[in-house]
Amino acid sequence: MGDVSFLSLANSNLSRSAQIEAGPAVRASAPPPAASCGGAPDDRDMTIGETARAFGVSLRTLRFYEDRGLIRPRREGAARYYSGGDRRRLEMIFTGKRLGFTLGEIADLIGAQPSDGSAEFQERLKPQQIINQIGYLERQRSEIETAIQWLRATHEKLVRSAIA
Repeated sequence: MGDVSFLSLANSNLSRSAQIEAGPAVRASAPPPAASCGGAPDDRDMTIGETARAFGVSLRTLRFYEDRGLIRPRREGAARYYSGGDRRRLEMIFTGKRLGFTLGEIADLIGAQPSDGSAEFQERLKPQQIINQIGYLERQRSEIETAIQWLRATHEKLVRSAIA
């Protein structure tokens, strides 16, 4: 078991800084699409609370994405209202996160303009980006498997020494 592999896992770019900053509500799995949550019509503006519930994320997560310029809800005083386009952008953000892309990469892919719904996240990817991401995820999987093996071996060693 190489300690170097275990350390490289700890130091690898796992997009964890964005997850830590956004709080525990950022999940690896994609939340359900907003249109299917609660039966809300796609063109109706939703409050930040409604949007957070629809996507299964915290208010802090939505504010984090807004601070990073990934979404731009309409503001009326302190209130935020998310349009269908904002929710489509959120769907693309969560798809990108599920596929292991960083927030910077996602921002580049979805662009600065509001989503008109004409393109899905996957349609914005270039073939080479897909190949690069597959390679990255395969390396990540290998590092995770190595870390799991190392931790299991360490646990087994500790259990054996406790019994002795």
